[in-house]
Amino acid sequence: MPPIRRRKIGISLLIPFAIVALVFGTLIWKKMQRSHEPHPVPQVNQPAATRMGVLFFVADGTRLAREARELPLCADTETCVKAVLDELFNGPVGPLDEALPEGAALNSVRLEGDLAVVDVSKAFVTDLPVGSSAEMLAVYSIIDTVCFNYPQIAKVRITVEGAAANLNHLDLREPLPPDYSLERGETSTNNAVPATPPAPAAKKGHP
Repeated sequence: MPPIRRRKIGISLLIPFAIVALVFGTLIWKKMQRSHEPHPVPQVNQPAATRMGVLFFVADGTRLAREARELPLCADTETCVKAVLDELFNGPVGPLDEALPEGAALNSVRLEGDLAVVDVSKAFVTDLPVGSSAEMLAVYSIIDTVCFNYPQIAKVRITVEGAAANLNHLDLREPLPPDYSLERGETSTNNAVPATPPAPAAKKGHP
């Protein structure tokens, strides 16, 4: 009888130890599993990719001048041309003056090979100040902006509400090439396209 009693005491002591060991073993096994699981990489907000564009506005009321502008990346040339012209119609952010009438709006842009067809609202004609200089600066601010940023576009046709237009001093019925000589205050319509467009100037800050 005494030996049987000792066996019962030994078993009663082993059971709690076995339970404790099982619990700790389970916790250690789960911890090891978690350590081998891949941890998600924290997402960092990256700034949107941008590109630089050059817009042509008016300086001193007599000539075109360039203003650099940061633009979002775009999928295709037609979308890119519309985006840069949208910025032109929004106006300058620096000391330059608008070349376009305040009420004018961009309707659409369509590419046909090396030709860009830019359709504008009626206010482009009706609100344009009288005079050949104002007409030249307004028209070529559009044409030079398009062709400078996209040299593969050789000419631009400006239409008004989808129809051919004719200003007092400029015939818009035919496509026109760019004229960068207007940056020097000249009023010729020569196809003065530089062989390689110079790098854009540093971006001006928003007011």
